[in-house]
Amino acid sequence: MSERHREALAHLLYGLDAGGGFVLLTGEVGAGKTTVCRCFLEQIPAHCNVAYIFNPKLTVRELLRSICDEFGVPHKPTVPGGVETVKDYIDPLNASLLAAHGAGRNTVLIIDEAQNLSADVLEQLRLLTNLETSERKLLQIILIGQPELRAMVASPSLEQLAQRVIARFHLDALSPRETQQYIVHRLAVAGLQGPVPFSQRAMARVHALSRGVPRRINLLCDRALLGAYAAGVREVSATIVQRAAREVFDASAPAAARLALPRWAVAGLGVVAGAALVAAGGWALGGWPLAPRSAGTPAGGPAVAASAAVAAASAPLAAGGLQPPASAAVAIASPSAPASAASVPGAEGGAAEPLSALQQWLAAQPASDAPAWQALATRWGARLPEGADACATLPREGLRCYRNRRAGLNLVRQIDRPVLLALYPSEDSDAPVSVVLRGLDKDLATLEGAGRTLQVPVAELAQVWRGDIATLWRTPPGMPDKGDIADTSAGAAWLDKQLATAAAGGAGANGRAATPAVRQSRIQRFQLAQGVTPDGRAGPLTLMLLNRVNGVSEPRLRTGA
Repeated sequence: MSERHREALAHLLYGLDAGGGFVLLTGEVGAGKTTVCRCFLEQIPAHCNVAYIFNPKLTVRELLRSICDEFGVPHKPTVPGGVETVKDYIDPLNASLLAAHGAGRNTVLIIDEAQNLSADVLEQLRLLTNLETSERKLLQIILIGQPELRAMVASPSLEQLAQRVIARFHLDALSPRETQQYIVHRLAVAGLQGPVPFSQRAMARVHALSRGVPRRINLLCDRALLGAYAAGVREVSATIVQRAAREVFDASAPAAARLALPRWAVAGLGVVAGAALVAAGGWALGGWPLAPRSAGTPAGGPAVAASAAVAAASAPLAAGGLQPPASAAVAIASPSAPASAASVPGAEGGAAEPLSALQQWLAAQPASDAPAWQALATRWGARLPEGADACATLPREGLRCYRNRRAGLNLVRQIDRPVLLALYPSEDSDAPVSVVLRGLDKDLATLEGAGRTLQVPVAELAQVWRGDIATLWRTPPGMPDKGDIADTSAGAAWLDKQLATAAAGGAGANGRAATPAVRQSRIQRFQLAQGVTPDGRAGPLTLMLLNRVNGVSEPRLRTGA
């Protein structure tokens, strides 16, 4: 998730224990509201009863019936055989809410697409929040909808409802940098292990045309990849993105202008589309289905399936008199072998391209990761004996290792400390090179390895990094060799002190040791504020973030210090 999505999730989680009332989450169409809601549902604690209504275009009685049914509340008309009234729903619902409260359970109602609620239904929902005890309200209502929901709640007729909104968040579109990270992330999840097939200008154009809305980004990138495939080119350019946008977003565009591909490609696009998707599977596994295959590439696997599918799809083109150019025919009929580390096939028949500065720098790095670990330890003022295992040796220096094999750039920025990265010099490489990321300022990364440093754009770094990181963190006093920090009295006292600081969102130390339940609640509150999974346990990531917010002396990424 982006920073905005994490903050939206934190608002929803906050609403669980906020004591009743309304929580509002709004955002543009396709901004990711429902996705955040699904993530929220996965993290709801076991002590919460939840009802989820996704089609709220209902009358008052229909909505009340849906709420009762979702919560499993039995209801029937007062007069046998008669029509159920509002009272016939409210009374059993109130009894069920009181029973849940007596059992120590919270009750949460989530309504998606809430901009479709009528004014009288919204007023009835407000009246439901009147169901309460002397201590708290019995029902928490979360409304998720499009921007017009904010305008509805702000109208004078719903002023009483607006006063009961305890938290609200508007989910904005992604920034240009987040759009680029989102594209890279989607491709990585799909299995891509090589360079990102979008140029920098193409990704900037995707952001401009999609306005940073995730759903529009998905549609546009999908069509642009298909356009590049049909045109027989290796990389999606800004021009291809622009043409794809006409196809996806402008239904009134003339047919000849759509995608503006070669005449044979436009005519055969419908036939080739299925084959393109088959070939894309091979590309996602590390190869690119368009570049010519080298003589030594063995047959078989996804590449052959893709080749056969595309060859079959190309036959109707020739039969119809729309024979593609020779170069394009070769590109489509022949899936590629992965590019070697020494050369990169060009778009013009396989001409070799020079290695980038980053590729050359990586080629000069040693095969062993020992120098990188030594460089990382040096950043922490620690000494690592030659040949020693870092994670077994450094605890003597008061340091522990932290590894994550599916990290993202957001996490690296969040923990804000030098990290060891496993980088792959080429898309077909299985042997990573270990280097230290020692600085990260805006869109530039500073790498260190073999006694040399290199500054590269973050987007270029993302093409050779698959999410594998390792770093160090300073252990607090009282940290046991195994188990939780709160297992020792010294560790628990340190943890309570750190959680009580204003920087960690606490109210100040009161000199008394917290109970385990209170400590867990404080940890969850801190985790929510930091945008990490609120599991209530002070694991390495939580302790690293506590060190960071409370100013513990540790190396930082942002300054490279």
